Amino acid sequence: MTPQQRYLAEAIELAYGNIESGGRPFGAVIVKDGKVVATGVNDILRTNDPTSHAELNAIRAASQKLGSPDLAGCTVYASGHPCPMCLAAMRMAGIGEVFYAYSNEDGAPYGLSTAAVYADLAKPFAEQTIKVRYEPVRLESHGDLYADWKQRQGA
Repeated sequence: MTPQQRYLAEAIELAYGNIESGGRPFGAVIVKDGKVVATGVNDILRTNDPTSHAELNAIRAASQKLGSPDLAGCTVYASGHPCPMCLAAMRMAGIGEVFYAYSNEDGAPYGLSTAAVYADLAKPFAEQTIKVRYEPVRLESHGDLYADWKQRQGA
């Protein structure tokens, strides 16, 4: 068994454990320099938090353990195909590699595919099912929000 297969098997075991606890069948493992840094399971049903995906929970735990939001050099091993939210979070965290064991096609018969979300996000904003609109509001009582933040970073 390759290291990738071993970490994927660990993610699947986490998913099975989560099923036994009444959760959804998703687990994730984050590895850096050949060592497991963090794990996570899907806690949506337990927390009523729709963002409580296995990958996001593992990212949060890894960031805390490493003391940084920068997870460059880390690899994610997920039991299922990461959804767009999780994949975006991985990119923003600097994660450079992701492996997953079950595809969207594997999950589709069970209502566990995010392929439709990926397809919707690939459309221009005006054609997506969620309405996204730019409204350039500025406060007269403050300067530019981003410029103020950048200035404070240098202080």
